[in-house]
Amino acid sequence: MGLYTNWTDYVVNFVKENGEPAFWREYAQVETNIYSKVLANHTGEVNGVLSELANSYGVTDIQFMGFLDGINESLEQDLDLEKVENDTEIAIKINFEKLYFNMLDSKADYLYSLPQWDGIFSPEKRKEIQREWRASKVIVNENKVGRNEACPCGSGKKYKKCCGK
Repeated sequence: MGLYTNWTDYVVNFVKENGEPAFWREYAQVETNIYSKVLANHTGEVNGVLSELANSYGVTDIQFMGFLDGINESLEQDLDLEKVENDTEIAIKINFEKLYFNMLDSKADYLYSLPQWDGIFSPEKRKEIQREWRASKVIVNENKVGRNEACPCGSGKKYKKCCGK
């Protein structure tokens, strides 16, 4: 069984036994620890064998797999998580803008408010990314149907006599 499968099984079992809030409380500490160290080195590169990296960050292999699962969308090149094992050589390059955006998206304020971000982005740059994130969440409907136009449902009736009631 692969390490990624172990990670997903671990999450499911933990949530069943202790509940989702308990999982996030525990895992938030693990994530904060790892991200603090990753952001502190400012390079955005993490290299090494998975089990050695996990030891260097003070977490288990499965927890480090969870970190890789979470950060995968923020990498320059995605990892094939299904193929990652304890002895896999990991070489990742983090796109910090994507990472900050994804942290905002996941509402992980304990991560996007880490003081280590000060060494990576200026406060203005962080506000710019936050504006972009907020703009991506706003729904803009450009095609507004007029009352006397044909109904978009395809009935052939005027909108006001069909779906516009």
